[in-house]
Amino acid sequence: MPHAQAHAAHDSEERPLKPALLRGWRRRCPNCGSGPMLRGYLKVRDSCPVCGEALHHQRADDGPAYLTILIVGHLMAPLILWAFTHYRPDPLVLATVFSIGTVALSLYLLPRLKGAMVGMQWAKRMHGF
Repeated sequence: MPHAQAHAAHDSEERPLKPALLRGWRRRCPNCGSGPMLRGYLKVRDSCPVCGEALHHQRADDGPAYLTILIVGHLMAPLILWAFTHYRPDPLVLATVFSIGTVALSLYLLPRLKGAMVGMQWAKRMHGF
């Protein structure tokens, strides 16, 4: 019985949100900040190779993709309008440049937003919903 009480007390400890979010953004373990959180591009590891924190139950589902689309869309739409009104480039040049920029920014943000979302889940003890 004392083990169950100790486990319950450990589960109720406050986990700071900001460090967990920053560690997740860097794609590091939200607990120790040293071990890699992701295996490959987007796959969350089963556990941290450094501290052993269980990560297998953390799921971000479509959240990072929605956030990526939201951020990239809100950045690119005004930039496209500004570039078109100020420079009047050829439509093919405009489409090519902004397509490459959109894909590059999306590929950069997606794993970082997934890491931050997993860090938030870890800090709030959501256990992948």
